Amino acid sequence: MARNVVVSGGGTGIGLATARAFAADGDRVLLLGRREPVLRAADVPGALTLAADLSDVGAVRRVRAFVAEELGTVDVLVHSAGGAGQRVPGPVSDDPLDVAAHSWTENFRLNTLTAVLLTEALRDRLASPGGRVLFLSSIAAYRGSGSGSYGGSKAALHPYAFELARDLGPRGVTVNVVAPGYVEDTGFFGGAVDAARRERLIGETSTGRAGTPGDVAATLHWLASHGAGHITAQVIQVNGGAERGH
Repeated sequence: MARNVVVSGGGTGIGLATARAFAADGDRVLLLGRREPVLRAADVPGALTLAADLSDVGAVRRVRAFVAEELGTVDVLVHSAGGAGQRVPGPVSDDPLDVAAHSWTENFRLNTLTAVLLTEALRDRLASPGGRVLFLSSIAAYRGSGSGSYGGSKAALHPYAFELARDLGPRGVTVNVVAPGYVEDTGFFGGAVDAARRERLIGETSTGRAGTPGDVAATLHWLASHGAGHITAQVIQVNGGAERGH
C-alpha cells in the first residue's frame, strides 16, 4: 500500500535521493524546501512540492495546513533540511563574540529548529501504528566540526529523537537518527572540496571511498520499512567506518 512521505530539504542531495527512493515504491511524496524553483526542478515522479522556511513558525503552520488537506496522514517524516550556518551572510564584524553568536544561532536555526518545528506540527498526523520519523545528523555530532556550532546543532537532535521515540512508541511510531560522514554530490560544502581535504576525508574510511546521497537514502528507506519496526531511539552512522558507533 502506498504511503504518504514528507521529506524536508527534498530538492537536493540526500533529501532528493531519499524522495526518489520512496517514489520508486509508489509512495506519495511531499518535498519541502526553501527554494521553490529547486523543488519544481526535482525529478521525483508524482511528488507534491511546497516552498517553506521551516525555521519560521508561520511557514510551518502553512505546511501543517497543506499536509492536512493534501495528505491527511503522514506515514514517514524525513528531516533532511539543514546546512552550514556559518555560510549564511551575517553582520560584518571581526569581533569573536559576533562571529560565535552568528554561527551558533544560524546552525541551530537551520539544523535543529527546522526539525523540531516540523515534527511538532505533524506529530499528531503520524500514522498510528506504523509511523516513522527520521532525522539527519552528522559525523560532526561525534567529533565536532571546526567551529563546534554545526556539530552541536546536529548532536542536539539525538536527545530530542530519543525522547520522541519514548513518547510516540505507544502509538507504534518509531524515531531514529542517521548520521552520515563525508558525502559527495551535495551542496553542503558550498562548492568543490579541495583535493587534499577530500583525500584526507576518504582516507579516514575503511571502505576507501566517499559516501553518496544514495548510501544515506538507502539507510533511511530501510529504517522506514516494516522490517525495521522494532528499531527505535537509535543513531545509525553511515560513514564507511570513519567514526565508530557509540
